[in-house]
Amino acid sequence: MSEFPGPGLERKFCQAEAVLTVTDGTQIEGYASLFGKTDQGGDVVQPGAYGRSLARLAAAGRSVKMLWQHDPAQPIGIWDEVREDDRGLYVKGRILCDVARGREAAALIAAGAIDGLSIGYRTKRAEKDTGGRRLLSELELWEVSLVTFPMLPEARVGAKADDAGDALLLRELAEAFAGAARELAGDT
Repeated sequence: MSEFPGPGLERKFCQAEAVLTVTDGTQIEGYASLFGKTDQGGDVVQPGAYGRSLARLAAAGRSVKMLWQHDPAQPIGIWDEVREDDRGLYVKGRILCDVARGREAAALIAAGAIDGLSIGYRTKRAEKDTGGRRLLSELELWEVSLVTFPMLPEARVGAKADDAGDALLLRELAEAFAGAARELAGDT
């Protein structure tokens, strides 16, 4: 396995699943990264890639930052939970509407104008496979941003609905957006 420390911070973008309902607390949750999926840049994050980074952050009493469009000058919320599971990197947090950009982000999410997540990280270990894809086996995770343009369409963020009616509406909207995304990508 070769080392790819990389010159700077890298980013991966993920498509959101549905229009988010913005309520008090403005909770959002979903997957910022999915294991085993090739993104549009030809990279594949391997299971366990975030484990060491998350452990180091926890030991130091620090957390992964929630940013707007990868801008370190624009934090917009707090990730209350960031963890790996067998599917990928799960995140759950709150957009802070007391912050001007947080209010704007919440409004854009509610309107369906913003629907993506993206990770900001440094590659610690990776190797190329025979097809030229970069297999990322250890990443130093810095931040997860809400973004306009996603790179990994399969990764999703979903709203936390307050009642069954909201949940049903969100599922229907998610299905409609997923269908439209497939049509635009020519996958139908």
